Amino acid sequence: MKEIQRILSFTRRAVDDYQMIAPGDRIAVGISGGKDSLTLLTALRELQRFYPIPFSLCGILVDMGFEGADYTAIDNYCKELGVEFRVVKSDIAEIVFNIRKEKNPCSLCANMRRGALHAAAVEMGCTRVALGHHFDDVVNTFMLNLFFEGRIGCFSPVSYLSNTKLHLIRPLLYAQEKDVEYFVRHAPYLPVTASLCPENHATERENMKNLLHELESKNKGLRHRLFGALCRGEIDGFKPAGKGLRIYED
Repeated sequence: MKEIQRILSFTRRAVDDYQMIAPGDRIAVGISGGKDSLTLLTALRELQRFYPIPFSLCGILVDMGFEGADYTAIDNYCKELGVEFRVVKSDIAEIVFNIRKEKNPCSLCANMRRGALHAAAVEMGCTRVALGHHFDDVVNTFMLNLFFEGRIGCFSPVSYLSNTKLHLIRPLLYAQEKDVEYFVRHAPYLPVTASLCPENHATERENMKNLLHELESKNKGLRHRLFGALCRGEIDGFKPAGKGLRIYED
C-alpha cells in the first residue's frame, strides 16, 4: 500500500511527538464514512503492523438516522483490514432537524455524536478514541475560536476525558487536507461515502476554510505560520516541533 506512505509518515511523527499510544491500548477510530476518518483508519492499521508499541484497533460509526444510509462498503473494507467494525444506531437526525428544529444544528449534532461514540468505545473496552482531524482542521478551528469566541485556542492533540476514562487522539494533525485528498485519489478501494447531512458545506467552518484559502493565496505560508504559532505558544497541548516543523511546508 505505497500510496499511504506520506500519510503514514505524518501519522507516526504525530503519534511519537505527542505519545498518543501506550502499550496495550485498544483504539477506536471514529468513522464517518468521509475521507479523513477512512484515511486515519488505514494509516493506523498500517502503523499497527510495525509500530514498536503494541495496540489493537476497532472502528465505530454513529448512524445519524438519515434515510438511505448504507455502510456495507465500509463494513467490507474493515473486514479486509481485519478491523472490528460497529455501527451505532441513533435518532440524532430526527432530534436535531425534526424535533428540536435547530437553526444552527452543528453544535448539538456534534455533542450527541461524541456522546454516542464515547459510550460505544467504553462498551467495546477501548482506552482511546482516534479522530480524523488534520492540519487544516487545526488552523480552521484556531481561527473560528478567534473570530467567534474571542479566544486563542484549539482542540488538543491528546485529551483525557475523566468521565469515560478515554483519551482522545488526533494522529493526522501533521497531514494537510491536500495530502489526504491525494491519498484518496490514489486509493480507489477506499469506500468514501458522501455526507447525507443537509447542512453539509453550509457552515461557518466551511466559510472559514474558504477565507483562509483566499488569504493564503495572497500570503503564502500563512496557515503554516498559524500552526507554528500554536506550537510555539504551547496552546492547548500543542508543543514546539523544532526541526520537524519543516515537514508541514509545501
